[in-house]
Amino acid sequence: MALTRSILRGSSFEVAPERADGFAVTADSARATVDSERTATDSERTTLADSLARALAALFGDDRRFSLEHRLFNTISLLNAVTNLVGALGMVRLVNRDLLVLLQAGTGLLFLACYYLSRFRNAFRALYWPFVLLTLGFVFTNALENSGTTGGAHYYLIPALVIAVILSDRTRTTAAAVCLFAAATAVLLFVEQSHPAWIKPYADPRERFFDISANLLFVQIFTGALVLVLTRNLNQERRKSDRLLLNVLPEQVAQELKETERVAPLEYESATVLFTDFVGFTGIAEHLSPQQLVEELDGCFREFDRIAKRHRLEKIKTIGDAYMAAGGVPAPNATHAVDCVLAALGIRRAVDELMARNIAAGRPHWRLRIGINTGRLVAGVVGREKFAYDVWGDTVNTASRLESSGVAGEINISRATYERVKEFFACEPRGLVAAKGKGEIEMFFVRRLRPELSRGGEGATPNEKFFEMYERLSRAASATR
Repeated sequence: MALTRSILRGSSFEVAPERADGFAVTADSARATVDSERTATDSERTTLADSLARALAALFGDDRRFSLEHRLFNTISLLNAVTNLVGALGMVRLVNRDLLVLLQAGTGLLFLACYYLSRFRNAFRALYWPFVLLTLGFVFTNALENSGTTGGAHYYLIPALVIAVILSDRTRTTAAAVCLFAAATAVLLFVEQSHPAWIKPYADPRERFFDISANLLFVQIFTGALVLVLTRNLNQERRKSDRLLLNVLPEQVAQELKETERVAPLEYESATVLFTDFVGFTGIAEHLSPQQLVEELDGCFREFDRIAKRHRLEKIKTIGDAYMAAGGVPAPNATHAVDCVLAALGIRRAVDELMARNIAAGRPHWRLRIGINTGRLVAGVVGREKFAYDVWGDTVNTASRLESSGVAGEINISRATYERVKEFFACEPRGLVAAKGKGEIEMFFVRRLRPELSRGGEGATPNEKFFEMYERLSRAASATR
């Protein structure tokens, strides 16, 4: 019963707050308290996570507008700037290290300029080689000032090369960067052997020990930070790709596609298909600008999506002003016909409310036809590019004909659907109606919920008895599987 309530809660068919399943009030109160505390904790965590995400987006760029490479450049350039400027402050008190302080501070400011130009001037692609050369120049000069390979500064060549490879967007650029760093390493070794006077030695072994230890530790931390930044951004991109994929395909279908690169079509013994279409759409569209037309349709279809999701329907597609959804796919269930009719009633109410607002404001308004049919169908994914989850079969074609043979403002269902929902909804027989390409089909109009299954007998909101029948239908089907 709790599942049923959660599915239908918040729609135009509100769930009755009273309980009729025999649970003690005290148990419900305790559960409600625990749920409330858990919800509050989750809310606090979500708020904290959202605040952190907004802060990171402000620093490095919103993942909806900045590419992965762009965000990585912003992150690494700012990280380099901070570490060099902090390093310069730490060297101020050292003796005979004026050049190192100047090097750290100067390159820190240049890295900060790279960050600014990339983050706020969108120049990150043009900054790749200046950034790489600046990084390499800093590391090379730092090594000369810190006893060459007998010191610890040459360790920085490793994360510097990692940075160059991470930020590269082409194989040729990556190869050039690797060659450049290899050449710099060779030059450092040559200078150390041929011109040792060019390399500044340490004052004593103790200074060398501490500098090597500090550099080695910092390189490890810095490299770990780079890996963390890369992993975080890659995971963010993966989540974004998954969200986009789930907007196109059902979750289990998307998972199958990722694992096998194909989706096997499945036949469903019983599923229900819903079609909607706006009456007079073409005539009204002539009086709207393209932007107004798209905004009107988007507003309607967003609401349809919300209602379909609440009632466990799978949105299949939109075609112009037509909307198509199905119940019982990809996860089979026994309540798909009832779910589709509930969704249709919610959609009709939403459109009626929109029509009333438009009439009051003197704006053009649409009316809606809805057709529903139940039967066998096949569902799967078609195509390798711009793929889509779709359904096929005579059940689908008949649902489309039921919609086109309907009446504005009415929900038109077939005999097959009627037999599955007649105990839940008050329906009006239409008799045999001619449908294009299908001959005569027995049709019914769905009027409302049955009075005895609705709160106040108004036929608008399900009551406890409705949910009990719904649960029995669901459990009976589960028991037979």
